[in-house]
Amino acid sequence: MSTAQPPQSDDTAGPPTTVNTPDDPGARRTPRRPAPPRAARRPPATATAGDAGRETDPAPWPRRLLAGLVVGLLAWGVAALLSPEDPLARQLGAAGLVAVAAVVVPYVLPGPDRSAEERARQAENLLAETAATVRDGLRRYDELQSGLTRHTEDMKQLVETRLVPSARPAEPRPAPARVRVEPVPDLATNFAEVLAPSLPILSSFVRMEMQRVIGQMTDLTTLTAECPGENHDWMLTLTRAAQEAICATSTSVDREFWSSEPASRYLHAQREAIENGVPVRRLFLLESARELDDRLLRLCEEQEILHIEVRVAVLPELPPHLLRGTTNDFIVYDEAVSYEIDQDLRDVNIRTRLIARPDHVQDRMKRFRELWEAGMGVRELEVRVDDEEDGTWMVDQG
Repeated sequence: MSTAQPPQSDDTAGPPTTVNTPDDPGARRTPRRPAPPRAARRPPATATAGDAGRETDPAPWPRRLLAGLVVGLLAWGVAALLSPEDPLARQLGAAGLVAVAAVVVPYVLPGPDRSAEERARQAENLLAETAATVRDGLRRYDELQSGLTRHTEDMKQLVETRLVPSARPAEPRPAPARVRVEPVPDLATNFAEVLAPSLPILSSFVRMEMQRVIGQMTDLTTLTAECPGENHDWMLTLTRAAQEAICATSTSVDREFWSSEPASRYLHAQREAIENGVPVRRLFLLESARELDDRLLRLCEEQEILHIEVRVAVLPELPPHLLRGTTNDFIVYDEAVSYEIDQDLRDVNIRTRLIARPDHVQDRMKRFRELWEAGMGVRELEVRVDDEEDGTWMVDQG
């Protein structure tokens, strides 16, 4: 009688434990065949998202424990080398503390700062913006520089076209002639519109000054110019412009001038001219010997200290042939231009003239040399002043 189980269909086949018998070897192989490997792969699939986020390393603890052990052994070795007299328990305790610290510190300390990348991006953006700003500033600087260059060229062209007469190299230079006066007001007006400020009164002032200066420049084309009263600006400018010599006369009319403020600026300009190698000579012309006094002597000594050559001539004591000629104040600059002041009957300075005609300047230089040779120096003047005070000099007592 057979005890074998009737065969079962595949649909009703149970798990491997229901068909396994110790006597049938084929039955022992049956449960291995349907066993799928999915059961071994199922646990990682069932891991929660929190576990995956909390621990990405499959085995972090063994490595950390091993690292702690290594660090503890190193600490124990160092402690044994540095303090061999300490007991073993103390050394091992210190090594244990170091090992525990090596394991625990990574959990205590915060993880890598994820905002570092963000900060790096912000720094890059800031550097890019700074570079763009610098480039924009350089571009604006180049535009400003080019604008200033264009403005300079425009001003140069304006001056050349409106103020400077066009050059004609092909034609010979004509003889000096009076320039037409008609366009002068228009020229002054155009120049004033370019340079004058926005205030109406200052604009009018600039226009009037330009008309005056251009009018004087126009007059100088005839080698003669004049203005009412005393023009100290002409005198100072010519003194600074002189390059060869300055020869001046000073009469009794301008005796009060030497104690004024313009006189100090005039003497300062002459001292600078002397320092630049331009000799200055001054001849004081006296109407009477009664003007020989200590005041005149101090004035001459003061100018002599400034290295100005000084002489004094008393007109009534000059030879008769020297009395014929002008006695007005004049200053000759570089033997080319004569600066002259005219007086009225009250000895008031009424007009200043600049004359550059060669014949007139030569006459002035001849007159100056004759009077200079007839004058007395400062040392002679001292003796003469003493004689005048003592009453021993009898000339020109009337």
